[in-house]
Amino acid sequence: MKSKEIFISDEQLLIDLSNGNGTVFPLIFDRYWKRLYSYAFKIYRDDKVCEDIVQEIFISLWEKASESQILNLEAYLLRSVKYRVANHIRSLKFSNSQEEILNSIPYPSNSVLNLEYQEFEKEVLSQVKKLPPRCREIFILSRFDNYSNSEIAEKLDISIRTVEKQISNALSYLKANLVNCHIAGFITTILLQC
Repeated sequence: MKSKEIFISDEQLLIDLSNGNGTVFPLIFDRYWKRLYSYAFKIYRDDKVCEDIVQEIFISLWEKASESQILNLEAYLLRSVKYRVANHIRSLKFSNSQEEILNSIPYPSNSVLNLEYQEFEKEVLSQVKKLPPRCREIFILSRFDNYSNSEIAEKLDISIRTVEKQISNALSYLKANLVNCHIAGFITTILLQC
């Protein structure tokens, strides 16, 4: 005998959620996650960014459930995706002052840049090899393999705080030991922003 699946309207889900009934949240998540992710991906086409955006929307919905004035759940969630993707794209743009600084930097020839980069890359890799094993592993996962801090923490079964501390230690070490490279300050700044 098949059990009947009970359909709960969005309106009822919102009422229950705003009244503190946390059991309806998984229903909302299951109902809308794929749709929101697909919508975000149509706009931006980056798996991780789209996943993060959708997760942030659900977290926000959960945190603001009791004070929410949402009338149409689907429209609210889709609009949230649109705004968050737009905000993400805006955050990638340089400010006017940053553009001015970048434009004022003289542009050396490609061969000079390539040679300097190769020399610097060798020095960075040499210094990374000198890091303590766990610190080196975390730094490589973060900066070379593009893992997020939470992914590293999960993979290595350690806390996110430990990951952050190890990355900070690695960056401090690299900054201190790359002072002999004339572009070390510039590259260290880039590494810190990654």
